[in-house]
Amino acid sequence: MNELAITVIGPDRTGIVAEVSEALAGVGANLSDSTMTRLRGHFAMTLICTGAAAEDVEKALAPLQGVLTTVRAVAPEADADVAGEPYLVSVHGADRLGIVAAVTRVVAAAGGNITDLTTRLTGPLYVLIAEVDVPAGRADDLAAQLAVAAQELGVEVTLRRAESDVL
Repeated sequence: MNELAITVIGPDRTGIVAEVSEALAGVGANLSDSTMTRLRGHFAMTLICTGAAAEDVEKALAPLQGVLTTVRAVAPEADADVAGEPYLVSVHGADRLGIVAAVTRVVAAAGGNITDLTTRLTGPLYVLIAEVDVPAGRADDLAAQLAVAAQELGVEVTLRRAESDVL
């Protein structure tokens, strides 16, 4: 079965999610994973779909006005055991260059894998929320290293266990 990674980027407008999903459904592309967001007035969508050929998906998305699309075949994800425990990293503080780089470097150095990351700038407040798989027994070390990075950056950083029943 074909598995495709698809991106759609362009100016946000009412109905864009419906247009993309209808075009994909029309050629038999089943959405297995997706993320969609509005970034400062721009629409950004990333999807993994199965069942359709890349050429068919490209043709189906071509009529969409004002968006840039990419379609690429990918290998299916290997069934692997989760390599860590689920945690949430939250960062709040004044916007400054290097927050994402510093925090993600600390997570990587502790062996953590970032599975989702979102940032927002609201006025002068910068917010980062990341879902992280932390190796068993490493959460306390990671929290300590994040505290050091937080002090250097002048922001607040928290690490807390993610609730397993929350999607």
